[in-house]
Amino acid sequence: QVQLVESGGGSVQAGGSLRLSCVASGHTISSYCMGWFRQAPGKEREGVAHIGSDGWLRYADSVKGRFTISRDNPKNALYLQLNSLKPEDTAMYYCAAGVGYGDNWCGYNSWGQGTQVTVSS
Repeated sequence: QVQLVESGGGSVQAGGSLRLSCVASGHTISSYCMGWFRQAPGKEREGVAHIGSDGWLRYADSVKGRFTISRDNPKNALYLQLNSLKPEDTAMYYCAAGVGYGDNWCGYNSWGQGTQVTVSS
């Protein structure tokens, strides 16, 4: 498994932006599909954005047009640009890595510890 460490979370006002980073170690990520998940208090964890090893993308409807996932394989890093943030985006955000299967799906098996994003109105 690959080890993942997130950073970049913080507190912002609605309409603001943040950029989350996830640095991997132990394995190169070039062959992994990667993703960002979030979990708010009292809610289930949800997938936010996903990117395949060949670059396919998938976003949750709630973040389409506002969030952008990207990867830098030479740096072994994954990013999530969060724009036009809303109070409902408040959550712990987790980075994940896994193995692709089927039609652009990812079986995640490595998780980071998370970084907190808080958006105030």
